[in-house]
Amino acid sequence: MDSLYATHQYLVEHLDLPIRRKLMDEIDWKDRLIGIKGSRGVGKTSFLLQYAKENFGLWDKACLYINLNNFYFTVKTLKDFANEFQMHGGKVLLIDQIFKYPNWAEELAYCYDQFPKLKIIFAGSSVLRLKDEHSPLADKVVSYNLRGFSLREFLELQTGETFDSYILNDILEHHTEITPTITSRVRPLAYVNDYCHHGFYPFHLEKRNFSENLLKTMNMMLEVDVLIAQNNQIEQSYLPKLRKLLYMLSVTAPSSPNVSQLSLDIATSRATVTNYIKYLRDARLINLLYPVDEEFPKKPAQIYLQNPNLLYATRMIDVPQQTLYETFFYNQVHKDYKVNMSPAHQFLVDGVHDFAVGNKIVGKFDPDAYYAISSIEEGERKVIPLWLLGFLY
Repeated sequence: MDSLYATHQYLVEHLDLPIRRKLMDEIDWKDRLIGIKGSRGVGKTSFLLQYAKENFGLWDKACLYINLNNFYFTVKTLKDFANEFQMHGGKVLLIDQIFKYPNWAEELAYCYDQFPKLKIIFAGSSVLRLKDEHSPLADKVVSYNLRGFSLREFLELQTGETFDSYILNDILEHHTEITPTITSRVRPLAYVNDYCHHGFYPFHLEKRNFSENLLKTMNMMLEVDVLIAQNNQIEQSYLPKLRKLLYMLSVTAPSSPNVSQLSLDIATSRATVTNYIKYLRDARLINLLYPVDEEFPKKPAQIYLQNPNLLYATRMIDVPQQTLYETFFYNQVHKDYKVNMSPAHQFLVDGVHDFAVGNKIVGKFDPDAYYAISSIEEGERKVIPLWLLGFLY
């Protein structure tokens, strides 16, 4: 236990976070069992440590961060450790890499029932099924998704400024008043290309080759996260097919998938291709766009990569600007709003707001639609700067 406290103290003391994640203020910290889900590389470990740093003194043993990758937990059960921790005055247990531990859901449920004075906050992959009706945690855990940096957060990192986030309705109705409060302090268009290339994942701050790091992270998502989520039902020999499918979806995105052709290309069944597409979505590698009132397992109308950084990492050719615009829009808006295919333009948000996305208005102006335009710093009426949608979180 003393060794774990020493590790906790070292990690918290040396935590260097240049910005504060917005999710920190969205969580109801009164809950006793909180799950932080997110894809690899978005900063879940740092998020747990940031919570400890903000709420407990460095030497306060009421809070403890543990990583279940530690070999100690091959012989020490989580429930026994939690019991020992709370018996010695522990109040908040921060658990990282939860899915690396066998029977984690059952033991977390046991801790919740048996240790009512202990709060547990755990982090795990985006593929975890915390609210599945068969999960022992379904009626106990409150879960949240930690995403990569928004454009707003990236701008804070790059400039040292602090910017407010906005709900969509405020942007739609008041963007002409909002944009000058931002552009008077920063020129967002000067940063958008960098954000699309490397700004979504916090590890771009590390002194390593970003593209190589992202490729390694993507492969870990496929080789570890997806396999664990499927209870290792995917054989290792099938991983090259999954990787090939991701590449093929990337180089054609956004596009309507031809499942029959894809099944021929990766030499597997149509049903398997459909399942693989779901796995890639759950791992936050792709986004699926459906018409209103349709969803998986129906074939999506369009497949996008989950964020623009992935496009640059996977495509060995130039990324079309229109693809970047649409991928950026879907990624930024999708966090808090339902995004569907629009019958008239590209996107329908919350079943109400029709959006056309591009670097200019194409064709006849549609007064019933909003235009998210990449080339403008400030808009007018229903023409909105695309970059401003990066301030939704």
